[in-house]
Amino acid sequence: MKFTLNIWRQKGPGEKGRFVTYEAGDVSSGMSFLEMLDSVNQGLIAKGEEPVAFEQDCREGICGSCSLVINGIPHGPDRGITTCQLYMRRFPDGAVIRIEPWRARAFPIIKDLVVDRRALDRVMQAGGYISVNTGGAVDGNVLLVSKDQAETAMDAASCIGCGACVAACKNASAMLFVAAKVSHLALLPQGKPERTRRVRAMLEAMDREGFGSCGNHR
Repeated sequence: MKFTLNIWRQKGPGEKGRFVTYEAGDVSSGMSFLEMLDSVNQGLIAKGEEPVAFEQDCREGICGSCSLVINGIPHGPDRGITTCQLYMRRFPDGAVIRIEPWRARAFPIIKDLVVDRRALDRVMQAGGYISVNTGGAVDGNVLLVSKDQAETAMDAASCIGCGACVAACKNASAMLFVAAKVSHLALLPQGKPERTRRVRAMLEAMDREGFGSCGNHR
């Protein structure tokens, strides 16, 4: 398979970026999107050119660091997966693919497709705590949690904090991320005593970091 890639290149935060066109040839349909980018970078290195900078870690759909906007869609056209789990068979042979970083004021570009997402960490740090004085450590099963509560909390905890919700929102709002983290902690008995303080602290941190307001866009 062959593809034409329009990739966002930017040398640094203060530099002006632009789209650069590359040809990706001899691509297997079984390649993941990141493997395809690896192949392109190998070709650039062989020609003495600077490879495209992009983030990756586990490549198992767990960590969310492989954050790319592909043809205008965060993580690409498939639902419920991260970029590393997107395979080239999803695109027709000869397709033109546009690849760019997350776009949000709170996510400044570091280089090319890499953005600084530490703003989400700071929002979490502002409210992700519980300071009840419990004395010595107790067995984890002492606090009983109903099955329904545990499963609902786990649903909220499945948010991996990749920031795709911010990239997809027209206002670059982090409300889906904040709601997931607040819900996860508030649903469990350990998190109930400070949930009001937690919500306030995380919302204030979200505003400080420059995320937009939720406008209920679909």
